[in-house]
Amino acid sequence: MTDSATRIEPVELIATALLAFAAVATAWSSYQASRWNGEQAKAFSRSNTARIESTRDAGLADSQSQIDVATFTQWVNAYAVGEKMLADFYLRRFRPEFKPAVDAWIATRPLHNAKAPLTPFAMPQYKLAAREEADRLQAAADAYSAQGRANVQQATNYVLGVVLFAVALFFAGISTKLRARRLQIVLLAFGIAMAVGAVVWLATQPINVAV
Repeated sequence: MTDSATRIEPVELIATALLAFAAVATAWSSYQASRWNGEQAKAFSRSNTARIESTRDAGLADSQSQIDVATFTQWVNAYAVGEKMLADFYLRRFRPEFKPAVDAWIATRPLHNAKAPLTPFAMPQYKLAAREEADRLQAAADAYSAQGRANVQQATNYVLGVVLFAVALFFAGISTKLRARRLQIVLLAFGIAMAVGAVVWLATQPINVAV
């Protein structure tokens, strides 16, 4: 048996190397796409949870505002008709978050000061912790949603990587089936270009690895 009978042609050697590399790269891209799909699912789940909690706190803040408006209205009515005991009764029952705003509003002497705010609700001291928490949770939900959309894009990028490496696999595989050397080289060159382009592009993408 001569050496020429067992000699591996360079084109076949390169094609085999490309097949092996593209197969590994395809598996890696598939793994990354799966990981980023998981990340986007977690991000959107956190976003939904934050929105639900935000809605709950916003509802609590609305209820507290209604209580403040009701007690303030009764206090003003009692004060207007000169029922001091009843006015003091309502004043003592203002919610702790509402009382500082009322005190600050009274200090502006609204009966004599035309520039005074119309109600305590316009005072900067009127703050609802539930409202602030609802706003914070809404902002967090928006951030999680944005992260989820970014993760979806990353998963899509890696899926495209799978497609590109699959094309490289196809060119590498078909090149070994042809007899025409020039056509083999052309197809193999296409496969190499596709694989190299995919590698360069995916190198710019973030990597997500389970630990």
